[in-house]
Amino acid sequence: MLAAMSGGVDSAVAAARMVDAGHDVTGVHLALSSNPQSFRSGARGCCTLEDSRDARRAADVLGIPFYIWDLAERFRADVVDDFVAEYAAGRTPNPCLRCNEKIKFAAVLDRALALGFDAVCTGHYARILDGPHGRELHRAADPEKDQSYVLGVLTSDQLRHAMFPLGDTVKTEIRDEAARRGLAVADKPDSHDICFIADGDTAGFLRNQLGEAPGELVDTSGSVVGEHDGTYGFTIGQRKGLRIGRPAADGKPRYVLDISPVDRRVTVGPREDLAVDEVVGMTPRWCGAAPSGAMECAAQFRAHGTAVPSRVEVDGDAVTVRFHEAQEGVAPGQAVVLYDGDRVIGSATIERTAAWAGSPA
Repeated sequence: MLAAMSGGVDSAVAAARMVDAGHDVTGVHLALSSNPQSFRSGARGCCTLEDSRDARRAADVLGIPFYIWDLAERFRADVVDDFVAEYAAGRTPNPCLRCNEKIKFAAVLDRALALGFDAVCTGHYARILDGPHGRELHRAADPEKDQSYVLGVLTSDQLRHAMFPLGDTVKTEIRDEAARRGLAVADKPDSHDICFIADGDTAGFLRNQLGEAPGELVDTSGSVVGEHDGTYGFTIGQRKGLRIGRPAADGKPRYVLDISPVDRRVTVGPREDLAVDEVVGMTPRWCGAAPSGAMECAAQFRAHGTAVPSRVEVDGDAVTVRFHEAQEGVAPGQAVVLYDGDRVIGSATIERTAAWAGSPA
């Protein structure tokens, strides 16, 4: 059993539970930055030298072998470069899903299996259960910590070689358990936001990567209402930081409705224009057998959002999701994750959306 140890409390307790369960556990810390900082910036970020040392100390307490795997080059290509390219194209990616898909349960799992390990365990909050669909991915018992959304890219084969020991536990119990075990990370703050943007300034990070590309903010009539430094600084549904030069005629706030990197235009308008009732997703990933035809299920398009009742049609690599009620702030590039109750059916990357036009048929 290979235990991925980030240097945080969750992965340390997950590894400890695998030891208690009688598994022959080896800890591994993933070095994902080619130039890691020595210390974290507040409670943000991860993968620093401090984190690797914390992971090693936890492994020492548990009495398990420990290694550091350098995956910085792979992480840069598959996660960071993808993140930058998606924003440059006017899309809104989720790097945590991409990391789980390309790094933790592809590069790491493939290497683990090649080395003779039978599974990889992580500190994710989700459950893997045996059911009529084989090995099934389910939501965690703690809804506040549930991470099944960012794991919705895992295939059935990957689920057969994955373990999530924390899925039945709430976070407060994890910290208490870590303290009882003598793990120094018991009170360590959680990492937040995007791990490779330690200061949380996504727009600044993208500006450094892409350079300034000034353009216009326009309203739905095409009138120029402001200027910007780059379309990558915006996401669909954004309200704050628009720097609009003059207020709307009705005095109401305006939101980002559309992003067009080609002509460097960002369209803003009233909140009601954000409503969509349909999304089309591509490159689906199924946590079991691929469904076909139409089905009723719930669809979630944010990591901490609510899954909403929907009708889904699967046609090869295209997944059409029709919400029963209009949804706001849905953007191309996001993942739509499908649920049957607590069970994750699978996911797809949103390619396009359709504006709300009344109740779906």
